[in-house]
Amino acid sequence: MKHEDVWRAIDTLAAENGLSASGLAKKSGLDATTFNPSKRRMPDGRARWPSTESIAKVLNATGASLEGFTSLVSGARALSSNASRVAARRVPLIGLAQAGGEGYFDDGGYPVGGSWDEVSLPEIADPNAYALEISGDSMEPVYRDGDLVIVAPSAPIRRGDRVVVRTNDGQVMAKQLARRSARRIELKSLNPEHPDYSFDLTDVAWMHRIIWASQ
Repeated sequence: MKHEDVWRAIDTLAAENGLSASGLAKKSGLDATTFNPSKRRMPDGRARWPSTESIAKVLNATGASLEGFTSLVSGARALSSNASRVAARRVPLIGLAQAGGEGYFDDGGYPVGGSWDEVSLPEIADPNAYALEISGDSMEPVYRDGDLVIVAPSAPIRRGDRVVVRTNDGQVMAKQLARRSARRIELKSLNPEHPDYSFDLTDVAWMHRIIWASQ
């Protein structure tokens, strides 16, 4: 277990509850700066562990189990219990092919406009979450034509996550994040028959994480 794994789990738990790291700290009765990046290192630069007390307060505030939190530390992308723990909700839905058109997203990459359909799916804490219907075979065998995926704009993203990316020229694609540097991202097609992509960050309008699929 590494320091960054524990902090990533805290960030993921925050995102699943529609909160920033500071918001999660406040919800848990902690100082708002408890989980700030500056608190994740000691003055001499060594990595700092979050206290067991702070983790216990976070679990109590969010209703997450220790087993669920441990799964996030071990590399799970989301809490597997979320679908059964909370009620269903209706989220905006469009087809992946439509997502490149104008009028569906605002400048921040959040769904807007009156042209979205709706679908009832397990509750996602991110208030800006939306659903896309996969078209084509570029994500096979993981996602097939017609599958629905839930996308959360506020969810933290790390290497290996499946993401939806929109470029400034209107291309929208569902890929796997292979690498991200300060200047570029590299995207991998899960179907080896389709090409991989690489973009300068200045060419990317937004990148959101896929957190659930209707398979």
